[in-house]
Amino acid sequence: MEPNTKFKKPDVIILSLAHLAHDTFSSFLAPLLPLLITKLGMSLSMSALLDVSRRIPALFNPVLGLLAEKTGVKYFVILTPAITAISMGLVGLANSYAVLFILLFVAGISAALFHVPTPVIVKEASGNKVGTGMSFFMVGGELARTLGPLLVISAVSLWSLEEIYRLIPLGVLASLVLYIKLKDLDVNRQVQKTKEKGDTRKLLRLYWPLFSVIGGFLCFQSAMKSALTLYLPVYLTDQGSSLWFAGISLSVLQFFGVIGTFCAGNISDKIGRQNTLVISSIGSVVAMALFILTQNIILLAILGLFLFASGPVLMASIQDTNSNMPTFMNSMYMFINFGVSSILVFALGFLGDWIGLERTYELCVLFALGTIPLAFLLTRFIGATELP
Repeated sequence: MEPNTKFKKPDVIILSLAHLAHDTFSSFLAPLLPLLITKLGMSLSMSALLDVSRRIPALFNPVLGLLAEKTGVKYFVILTPAITAISMGLVGLANSYAVLFILLFVAGISAALFHVPTPVIVKEASGNKVGTGMSFFMVGGELARTLGPLLVISAVSLWSLEEIYRLIPLGVLASLVLYIKLKDLDVNRQVQKTKEKGDTRKLLRLYWPLFSVIGGFLCFQSAMKSALTLYLPVYLTDQGSSLWFAGISLSVLQFFGVIGTFCAGNISDKIGRQNTLVISSIGSVVAMALFILTQNIILLAILGLFLFASGPVLMASIQDTNSNMPTFMNSMYMFINFGVSSILVFALGFLGDWIGLERTYELCVLFALGTIPLAFLLTRFIGATELP
């Protein structure tokens, strides 16, 4: 069968909406963190460990990637929005740190089951416009992180922290809608027509330079990204802002991240992955530095444009490789991404307790300078690889 070269927009949009449905509930933690810290008496290090609990399942991403090659992946996409909605909807009822940790761990398992196979399906539906397809997909996730904080803060204002479980039916409804939309979509045909068989150890040896560069890039970027996406509400409320203003600020960052995400994949198809990454890296560092100096919310909008632009470009870069195991390659990317960010988010919590969030933010800007040289290296290793 000839490979698909046509961009199947309806399929890509459906998968993007699935991403939206799932990640809306995943984004509840950051805006609720100031309330949870007060309720349970947590330190920043303890709150960082909560975010790590959501990322622990990512350690099993390579296994999930191989599992996805042998089983149908459609129901991973359908069921996970409901699972994530239930676990995140119950966090307000958690009366102990241990219960909260378990709920977030379950949400992490659900996220891993969703995010490992879905980008490969998006790739097959995107034809020869992989960057554009990844942008559509990533827009769903970034839009969710725009709407999620507003949704959950509205629920807290309307009801209370303990009653945000009333939002759970929205996630269940999303899964039902996805079942109706996806039940006749043959998402496995394209993936399974080129059954991913190969020596994973040989694949890892061949691509370790690429994985190393991506890991380094994500390491330098994740400090700044985690500081903003997890701790921005805490940072702003500590300086006297209201929870509403903190939640709106996070949504502004994420909303403009949607625009940056949407444009970046298409731009990278035209000017190259490397050039797009270099531009986004420089823009992120400059905008973050200026935000720290001025506290201007407009700079958060500019920062969102650049900071989130790297996501679809990195995912498209992974799919640009000549590997005949794209799902396994994507699972390795997710493993590196979540693994690196888990370490960095815990380090940020420790630093925040030790030297304060304001000083921690300043260090994140300096650390993020490392993304610029690594952006120049990325495509060199993609082009140097050959089909194993």
